[in-house]
Amino acid sequence: MASSSSTLSHSSGEIHLFVGPMFAGKTTSLLRRIKSEVDTGRNVVMLKSSKDTRYAIDSVVSHDGVKFPCWALPDLMSFKEKYGHEAYQKLDVIGIDEAQFFEDLYDFCCKAADVDGKIVVVAGLDGDYLRRSFGSVLHIIPLADTVTKLTARCELCGKRAFFTLRKKIEETQTELIGGADLYMPVCRNHYKNSQVVMEAARSVLDLKKL
Repeated sequence: MASSSSTLSHSSGEIHLFVGPMFAGKTTSLLRRIKSEVDTGRNVVMLKSSKDTRYAIDSVVSHDGVKFPCWALPDLMSFKEKYGHEAYQKLDVIGIDEAQFFEDLYDFCCKAADVDGKIVVVAGLDGDYLRRSFGSVLHIIPLADTVTKLTARCELCGKRAFFTLRKKIEETQTELIGGADLYMPVCRNHYKNSQVVMEAARSVLDLKKL
């Protein structure tokens, strides 16, 4: 009878997740982890959504300007074929930034870690501007080895900020890509108070449209 270890065709993978509001340092944490993997000699690749063109098309860039070359993709499951099967086999670590924009995030992470034995490091928003689940980021928590919830600093009072506030009240779609021009991190009290003000302003705008 074969031992259980001999039935494993390769080393098991890992999934590490960084979540939080905008400006919490998710991309910075991801880049720090990826660069440390490079320093240890591991084969690394970085992926991001092709929807995100704010700072660069072919690089993952943090808000403070740190960057790392990447593949910009409309989906994740096509990456293996585009990268090349032989090159993919040699990969040790896969970084994924702005993960909320990938609808196939769960399937990709599951296959990359469980089947292909890759270390997958993911960064993404856990909630949208209405504090609702954003994309599939929260779906991979049950798959993850570690989950790190990061916080920012509230722009209005300086306390720890857990939420993202959208500045433009007339924009109501979930996916509205932007930076400090559109969003700010806020604490719970300022999120609640700002939401009341914005809802009132939105009602006035709606009435003007009638």
